[in-house]
Amino acid sequence: MNRKTSAYLIPAIKRLPGLISFYSGVSRQGTMVQASVWNSEDHAKQLDQLTEMTVDARAEAQAAGVVFTPIVNYPIGWSI
Repeated sequence: MNRKTSAYLIPAIKRLPGLISFYSGVSRQGTMVQASVWNSEDHAKQLDQLTEMTVDARAEAQAAGVVFTPIVNYPIGWSI
């Protein structure tokens, strides 16, 4: 599923202004996490409105039995 959704999520996310980096990973146990870095909180919130993320990928994931937790935006406290 991760590879299938990446085919349409990657181009859609790349089009969003302010993206610094985006990571998606799936554990051997089947859990999945996505983390992204943006140049502002407003830019980060774009994912909440991205149809490919909130409708298309979510529908495919839910059909596969995925349970979602809400998207959380964390302000950067420090970096290396």
